[in-house]
This record gives sequence, C-alpha cells and structure tokens, in this order.
Amino acid sequence: MTQFVRLRIIDPEGAYWRRGIEAATRWLRETGKAELRVPYVFVAPEEWGAVGGFPLGRWLADARRYYAVGSLEGRRVTELEALGMVWSAWETAWADGLAVAKDYAAVHGHFLPPANAVWGGHRMAIGVWAKNQRAAARKTHENAVRRAAGESGVSSAGELSESRLEALDAIDPAWSPAWGIDWQRGFHLTLAHLRSGGALPVRTDEVIVQGEDLGAWTVAQRVGWDRLTPAQQWMLESVLGLEAAGEAEQLPARRTQADRWAGHLAAARQFHSREGHLNVPRKHVEEMAGEGGEVTAVRLGGWLDNTRRRAGRLPAARRAELDSLGMRW
Repeated sequence: MTQFVRLRIIDPEGAYWRRGIEAATRWLRETGKAELRVPYVFVAPEEWGAVGGFPLGRWLADARRYYAVGSLEGRRVTELEALGMVWSAWETAWADGLAVAKDYAAVHGHFLPPANAVWGGHRMAIGVWAKNQRAAARKTHENAVRRAAGESGVSSAGELSESRLEALDAIDPAWSPAWGIDWQRGFHLTLAHLRSGGALPVRTDEVIVQGEDLGAWTVAQRVGWDRLTPAQQWMLESVLGLEAAGEAEQLPARRTQADRWAGHLAAARQFHSREGHLNVPRKHVEEMAGEGGEVTAVRLGGWLDNTRRRAGRLPAARRAELDSLGMRW
C-alpha cells in the first residue's frame, strides 16, 4: 500500500516514467525489434496488462524532445539507450507521419487532407505533412525525367525513396494526383457517395460530406469542363457519369459564401422561432417558402454541425448571429 501511494500520489511523474519503460520493453519483446522505432500513434493494447493503454509512441516523442533541449536526466537517457532508443527526430518523423496518415485514411477513406488538417491525439499537422510529401514526390518524378533524358549531376536532395513512395501508395494510390488535391478529394468523395447507394448530387447544398459540398463540385466540373485535363474529363465521364454542360442548358445561379450563410441563417431563425431553441437534429431539413411560393429544402442540421467544427475560424459577427439564437457550440 505504501508503494502504491508513493507511485500514484507522491511520485506520479516517476510512476509514469516506469510505465513507459515497461511498455517499451514489452514492445521490443512483442515485435522482436532491436530498436525503439515506435510509431507515434502506437498505444499499448489492453491485453498487455499493467501497461495496457499506455501511449508509448507519444511518450517516446516527448523523451526525444526533452533530450534535444538537454532536460532529460542522464540515468533516463541511459535506460532508453539500453533499450535501443533512436534519438534523431529526423529518423522518426517519417514513421510518425506515416502512422498518422494511415489513421487519417482509415477514418476518412482517403489520404487527401486539406493543408490545414490536423489529426491524432497530439494534433499533428497532417495536412502540411501530406503537402510536403506531395512536393517531394513531384520532385522525385521530375528528377527521374531529367535523368532519363540524359542529364547528369541531378541532386537527389528532397526526393522520396521508392520504399516511401510505395508506403504512401499503399495507403491511397491517389494521394499525389497530377492536379489539385481539392479536385481529387471532390472526385473521391463523390465516387464514395455513389458507391454507398447515393444519387449523383447536381445542386449546391444537396449533399455535404466531410465539409465538402458535392453538388457544388459536380456543377463546377460541368461548367468548367474545357479547363480540365483529358484524364480528368475521362474520370468524370466514365466513372461518375458526368458530362459537360450544354450551351442551352439552364445552369443554377452561382451563390456566394455570403448568400449561402444568409440562407442557412434564415432557416435557423425560422426553426428557432417555431421551436424556441436551436437543438437541431443532424439530419433535419428545414423547408423555406420563397416569395413566389416555391419551397426550398435547407439541410439545417448538417450545416450547424459543420459550423460547429469550424467555430474557431468564424468571423465574430457570424458567431454572434448564432449566439443570439442560443447556439450550443
């Protein structure tokens, strides 16, 4: 009992360190590895008993950071080195990024994160990491073309090795497209929507997936067909069943972001006036009557959920408009 009190109350930091060492030792035994190259997202499985649930990958990353600034005690350095610790952050950054990339793809169904995406328990900037890997992949391809053309002295600095390219391709073969990442994400999400039994969205605000308006995306492809590459046109036509907008076709008027906000806010006010609150179910659709008697269906629940997710990026005035309706953030 005395030892328990010392570990859990008097010396909690020391107890946490010992659990880390025990988890690292168990990881080496279970994996047969000779070095502590543990993925950043690795958490000890519950069946490991006393160390089950321990965030070993993050714990080792913290140890590297303390070591780099000289604040890790010498005896602890010795303990980790005896287990085969890899101190170089450069050596482990790739493995950490790849592990987070796998986790992101497992949840989203693709590895096409926007540049501002963060992911994982430690909020890794996976969008920036992916952007850097795509830049390195493009450089690798460009340098390969230059060498194939007979150019000598082409530096390999900043390239991705074949094994790293293969590792990323294994997560998502389309992770580094020849065109914009936003286009590829729109294509993937639309295709996934169709494969799940959904109808092809053809109007704005009709289908929102992972924050992307798929209807707005399909409209933009049809209107801007001539600006697409032949490969993109083939993918849209053969895979999604889209075609270029005809000259005489009546296209929906393009709505600005301000227009969309005003429309959804009006629906929120109507709901609040009727119900007395803004606790809107995720799938709720609010019907709005226009001046000419036409009825517009507004996916109010999905819009409010998406707005909550980007609350930190909302202008103060827009946040205040929702606060006045009792918005629960």
